[in-house]
Amino acid sequence: MSTTQDKLYQIALTLIPKIGDVLVRQLISYCGSAEQVFKTPVTKLLKIPNIGKTLAHNLQDKSVVENAWKIIQEADKQSVELLFYTDKTYPTRLKTLYDSPVLLYYKGKADLNNTKTVAIVGTRQSTEYGKNVTEQIISELSTFNPLIVSGLAYGIDIIAHKSCLKNNVPTIGVMASGIDLIYPYQHKNTSIQMQEIGGLLTEQTFGTQPDQRFFPQRNRIIAGMSDVTIVVEAAVKGGALITAEYANNYHRDVFAVPGQIGKSFSEGCNKLIKENKAQIFTSIKDIVEALNWDLAGHEKGKNKESEIDFSSFTEEESQVMALLHKNQEMHIDDLAWQSQISMAKISSLLLNLEFQGFVKSLVGKKYKVSY
Repeated sequence: MSTTQDKLYQIALTLIPKIGDVLVRQLISYCGSAEQVFKTPVTKLLKIPNIGKTLAHNLQDKSVVENAWKIIQEADKQSVELLFYTDKTYPTRLKTLYDSPVLLYYKGKADLNNTKTVAIVGTRQSTEYGKNVTEQIISELSTFNPLIVSGLAYGIDIIAHKSCLKNNVPTIGVMASGIDLIYPYQHKNTSIQMQEIGGLLTEQTFGTQPDQRFFPQRNRIIAGMSDVTIVVEAAVKGGALITAEYANNYHRDVFAVPGQIGKSFSEGCNKLIKENKAQIFTSIKDIVEALNWDLAGHEKGKNKESEIDFSSFTEEESQVMALLHKNQEMHIDDLAWQSQISMAKISSLLLNLEFQGFVKSLVGKKYKVSY
């Protein structure tokens, strides 16, 4: 868990003008920590790839640290968790993605690393058919104790959230605004109820108004933190298809509910199926078989992984293990790049994990989990 001092500089990094998530990771990888980034001389910063003079000088601006402290105070006031990508409570599924947000604002009680996480998205102009299908999906999924992720929007999204509340299923609303600004405002009461068993999540800081450019960014979080994305109803253009596109890029399963030919709200789903960008959804059995949920349940007691105390891992060890679990086996160069841990440090981490029996080295500098 990051200390307040660590968190202060981690937040400050995200406030630097013209800096992105990839560059933040790169700076920390080269400098060793967020705090050290601010203490590194400009001459050394300029030697880091993709760091120009403007960015290097912006890192000398002390006001960003003051603003970061204000964010910490506001988060404490509003009971909001600030999750940096190195924190254990940060969604593990997002950690492995190169473009995932380095900082998330979270308010709620759900475990963001639930063993089964499903995104349900669709059009804002939902039909009665879409409403019924969404409610049926949630009802049948409830027996598997999943976490349901959606975007708190009109239509399919809010139907999914409300159905989760009805079935006592934890649900996360990913927002394109600051966590203190519910959009649309009509969903405020639902969002308050969601926080009791689920929560709200955003990468936008306090007071950020919803903006058109933030919605695609929001959609990548929905896709990235889910094992599977189900598109219920969608037009040929819109947020649901953007979410599906991200899910495909992240090599996550995508399912689409087939719709009536010639209807605008069916065109998006039918197009995804036609272009082999989504599997056809006919029942919950499709999801269970694709993700091996039934097998996972039966094998839980036999799986050595369930006997391991992952809380004993450091944040960086957890990150490496998450990558190896996801990719089966990886070259050390890929591990270093995706985790943004220096080569010297990751070599040491892998050696330590191998001594403990968690990791096995393979020919060609590749590694895999040993169970």
